[in-house]
Amino acid sequence: MVLSSKPRLRAAAVTAVAVLAVGAPTAYAALDTGGDTAPSTRAAATRGKPYLGTHLYFGTGRPDGKPAVTDRQFMDFVSKRVTPRFPDGLTVEDARGQWRGKNGAIVRERSYELTVLYPKSEARTRDRDIEAIRTAYKRAFNQESVLRADEVESVDF
Repeated sequence: MVLSSKPRLRAAAVTAVAVLAVGAPTAYAALDTGGDTAPSTRAAATRGKPYLGTHLYFGTGRPDGKPAVTDRQFMDFVSKRVTPRFPDGLTVEDARGQWRGKNGAIVRERSYELTVLYPKSEARTRDRDIEAIRTAYKRAFNQESVLRADEVESVDF
């Protein structure tokens, strides 16, 4: 690699190399397939049990002109529709969201991110539960969508 004599470019190149050097072990640990890796990397990659994490993003604005979904309404929804399906635990975080609706308009709104973790072996059952939650929220609050993002996790309690 040839570094420029310009200080900013040199600093950027050094920073990029440092970030890659530090991040590489973590990336390889996440992709570990049981091959020959360092013992500390292998132990970190296998700690915990295989779980799935599902993140649901609930907007609060209503396209029908009604007032936005309140904290009380949302937490009531969580108590009645989510907790019975995920009684072992969940996380709710306040968020600010933006998305483009079916009509093409960009909507910015207060939102909630709800996260649930469950054993990978329960994926089929939990998928039905999650889809029921999404459907119920869309119906209850006249929403076009509830965003869902799933990821594989390694969980240890």
